[in-house]
Amino acid sequence: MDFIALDFETANADMSSICQIGLAVFKNGLLQEEWKTYIDPEDFFDWMNISIHGIDESTVEGSPTLPDAASRLYNYLDGRIVVCHTHFDRVAIQQACLKYDLRNPSCTWLDSARVTRRTWEQFAWSGYGLANVCNNLGYQFAHHDALEDAKAAAHILLAAIAKTGIDLQGWLRRVEQPIDPSSSISREGNPEGYLFGEVLVFTGALDIPRREAADMASKIGCTVANGVRKDTTILVVGDQDVKKLAGHDKSSKHRKAESLIKKGQYLRIIRESDFKELVNLTIS
Repeated sequence: MDFIALDFETANADMSSICQIGLAVFKNGLLQEEWKTYIDPEDFFDWMNISIHGIDESTVEGSPTLPDAASRLYNYLDGRIVVCHTHFDRVAIQQACLKYDLRNPSCTWLDSARVTRRTWEQFAWSGYGLANVCNNLGYQFAHHDALEDAKAAAHILLAAIAKTGIDLQGWLRRVEQPIDPSSSISREGNPEGYLFGEVLVFTGALDIPRREAADMASKIGCTVANGVRKDTTILVVGDQDVKKLAGHDKSSKHRKAESLIKKGQYLRIIRESDFKELVNLTIS
């Protein structure tokens, strides 16, 4: 679980005006190295920005410009997974590179705000700012210091991994899926499909988009429902969720399915990987 957490502060409303870089290197989920530097943005400092981060012209006097620091930044970022909270930092480095005719870092970006919205239900649609999320997680940090903000984004990601069981690679896929992956995926089963008559429900974090999985199930004949009900015959559980089947860690759909099974309902619970193999064998 290796990644870089990154944050920038800017001098004014122009996002290319980077005036501070904060960067934290994580290996196997543990902090290994830190780097923080002021940057001379070669631009003016707006009073609003100064009031937020406390950095002004005198603070950055004698500091390197972004081209001066670019080589070290590339050494950290190229070929790595880079975590930041919201896309503002990604836009900032892109605009700054454009300003100085530098290449963009060659890295894979992961937005910890998108991770947050898919991990904690209370932050799905609002309140997912860095400070508010960290406050709810009990993590204290000096907000608007680039290094502190970078480490806070890393803490959120690690907390999400611990809560969901989704690993780093899994999160790169999960953030591209809907916040509520169960929405609007009901399908009628193909009458010619091998499994026509089966009623299937998905739960947990899937490796493939929920809509794609629903289309696959419908093609082989399954009716796809949004929730577990008395006619449900198959519950497909994300592989990561299967690995953490300790009581309350199971989804409400999973618990309801088990309750129905105990009452005598014929209902099979399978992993996503087994579901995909079932599809492959059925249509081959």
